[in-house]
Amino acid sequence: MSTPERGRRQKQRKVLLMGRSGAGKSSMRSIIFSNYVAKDVRRLGATIDVEHSNIRFMGNLQLNLWDCGGQDSFVESYLNNQRSHVFSSVAVLIFVFDISSREPASDIVNFSATLRALHEHSPNSRVFALTHKMDLIPMEQRSDLIADKSREVLQHCLDEGFTQQQIECCATSIWDQSLYRAWTEVIYYLVPNAATIENMLRKLADLLDARELILYERTTCLAVTHVTRSAESQNPYEDRFERISSILKTHKHSMAKHTGMLPSEAAFAELQVKTGEFMFFITRLTENTNLAVSMSSDEAAFNAARVNVQLARQEFAHLDIIEKRGHEA
Repeated sequence: MSTPERGRRQKQRKVLLMGRSGAGKSSMRSIIFSNYVAKDVRRLGATIDVEHSNIRFMGNLQLNLWDCGGQDSFVESYLNNQRSHVFSSVAVLIFVFDISSREPASDIVNFSATLRALHEHSPNSRVFALTHKMDLIPMEQRSDLIADKSREVLQHCLDEGFTQQQIECCATSIWDQSLYRAWTEVIYYLVPNAATIENMLRKLADLLDARELILYERTTCLAVTHVTRSAESQNPYEDRFERISSILKTHKHSMAKHTGMLPSEAAFAELQVKTGEFMFFITRLTENTNLAVSMSSDEAAFNAARVNVQLARQEFAHLDIIEKRGHEA
């Protein structure tokens, strides 16, 4: 093993994925990390006890993902017999609420018990509460329902000793980009050098005179972070980053279908979009990331930006997470 490689230590972050059986936990995990598409998750069976996945993200960030079966007997075991084992050293709890659940009161009771165990063993962890299967709710009812659920979740978190800053509530569905938006929030919290990445991207955006730069992890197509400049901050499409994630994932499946490769292995050199109002391209930045660049419709500036991104790759090689002393969770 080379000296630089020995210098890279994997940063492991434990993530619990919990909620009632059938809530959709394994489905979302398979879509995000195993390149499933929504229509294919129906063939997934129920999770038995805990399924462990070690997922490498952005090079050396190792997600130690625990997908915990939600049957009552398993939940009881997590909260009692395995309490310390399950809830120690947790960076993030993702608790999934099935909006179509026939026992919402029981789900909240389990959520509170889970929070109690988490606060006992990992009081500094972050909690992401996902109100899932929102596609089953009529559009005109969603806003009020999400607001009510968020208030309920927040109050239970506060009651169990967590602060408001530790809680994030998201509404999700496997059938639209909301799932990518929620998991992007999770990933942003877990990436230890996000602020450094943003500072570097801001300097590059100024150099390119770009409207927006978005950094994507290559395998999952999740947005890691972005930099938005000038008038682009008024863009009304707040979910545009997650829409691109969904488009990229669909494109990977299309390439896999026509090349015989696995979706996880499919990749592209560059994707370009040119219109009279803007120009846009996505290209590789580092071994583990792609960079999306949005800019004004100017052919000369567009070509210069492509060249400058290629020249900047060496400077951005350090984006792939390198563990440093004093930066442990």
